[in-house]
Amino acid sequence: MAEAPQRLKRRHEFLRIARGGGRCAMPGLVLQVYKQQTLDQNGGTGAIQVGFTVTKKVGNSVIRNRARRRLRAAAHVVIQKHAAQGHDYVIIGRGATPQRKFDALVKDLESALQKLGKWRNGQNEYCGTNKGPI
Repeated sequence: MAEAPQRLKRRHEFLRIARGGGRCAMPGLVLQVYKQQTLDQNGGTGAIQVGFTVTKKVGNSVIRNRARRRLRAAAHVVIQKHAAQGHDYVIIGRGATPQRKFDALVKDLESALQKLGKWRNGQNEYCGTNKGPI
């Protein structure tokens, strides 16, 4: 199985993704995607990197931290298994994120990946079968 996604923590990483990547807004979140330019030692693209941000428009610090935790949990369910390798992802919380049902947040993230063309079927990629599109 693929290694766990790394975290984006620096402001310049978030700005690079916002400037040069794709973007998809859903009711519970906004997903930004940027294709990594560098190659790792094996000649492939690097590991998935994920960053999370929630602005003060969403609420006070308690509400923002709750929204960020919910986004991290949704990303844990979806990103490692279904996100395309070699891309950086930023997940931005919206006003509806803290109240939205968790299943709906997961569906929002899955739909955003599909709309941006970064969805992959995790089962087919690792077991070597070609039973459908990746």
